[in-house]
Amino acid sequence: MITAVSSRQRAALRLLRRRLVQAVPLMLGVVVINFVLIHMAPGSFLELMTAENQVSDPATVELLRKTYGLEDPTWLQLVKYVWALLHLDFGFSYRQNMPVIQAIAINLPATLLLMVSSIALAFAVGVAAGVVASMKVRTGWDTLVSVAAMFFFAAPSFWLGIMMIVLFAVKLGWMPVGGMSTIGGLGGSGSGLFAGILDVLHHLILPTLALGLFYAAIYARVMRSSMLEVAQLDFVRTARAKGLSRRQVTIGHVLRNALLPVVTILGVQMGTVLAGSVVIESVFSWPGVGSLLFDSVSSRNYPVVLGIMVLGSLVVIAANIAVDLVYMWLDPRIEIR
Repeated sequence: MITAVSSRQRAALRLLRRRLVQAVPLMLGVVVINFVLIHMAPGSFLELMTAENQVSDPATVELLRKTYGLEDPTWLQLVKYVWALLHLDFGFSYRQNMPVIQAIAINLPATLLLMVSSIALAFAVGVAAGVVASMKVRTGWDTLVSVAAMFFFAAPSFWLGIMMIVLFAVKLGWMPVGGMSTIGGLGGSGSGLFAGILDVLHHLILPTLALGLFYAAIYARVMRSSMLEVAQLDFVRTARAKGLSRRQVTIGHVLRNALLPVVTILGVQMGTVLAGSVVIESVFSWPGVGSLLFDSVSSRNYPVVLGIMVLGSLVVIAANIAVDLVYMWLDPRIEIR
């Protein structure tokens, strides 16, 4: 047993090392492609500032162009940017008047909170709904899960968020309209801090539902199909022949193997969850990275846009590495190369 466990741990470490080595050229490719695409887009923050009369002196414009390196050719700007990234320097945000990494760090906790809560909701609801639909196949429960999954999959997340605001915030008054917390509502310590946490969770409910129900619909459909497929395999029939109850067979044998495709989709969709948070944060005025990205694109604040794209790429790479490790834990027979 100890040998088997240590062998599995060594395999996991080898996999982790390979994935980290593969992540280096992948990240370099992401940076190069994003950098080139952004610099192909028309306009710059200096042109926007000039159009809005924020800067009108030609000498000041030329000084800013030299300060931000805009007078260099694109290839040289790219080399300088990659070199700066190697030193964890993501550039400077003129709009926030602070380093890019600091501007992202200020907004990152809110986005991580929204992403984690949405993924947790989607996974829990989707898996539970898929299991129920597979156990009650061709019954009213199966039809209910299928109809609900189809609705939440087809409904745009921004429309769903607006409808939730209209119903639960405007009409019923149960939920706040937007924001992350009530102005002046956070306490400093003790019961005030606890009340502040509850206030943030209260504001988190609607954005989590609007972002998470779409992915829950996907997981429910995939989980139902996977459960029905695994239930027909030989080892499941053997478990039934041994006299195990339906619940024991479902939880102990079918569920674990049926989770594999759901875990795969979960890892792939981490990037889309980050992208979806841009819309949801705009709808609910959630002060996260999505709102920062939207503002940075509008203001041509390209260093921040590049920094957020690099962050999103790191999230996707880390999620896929985690998926491979979970795969090995769910099914030790799988050998990932």
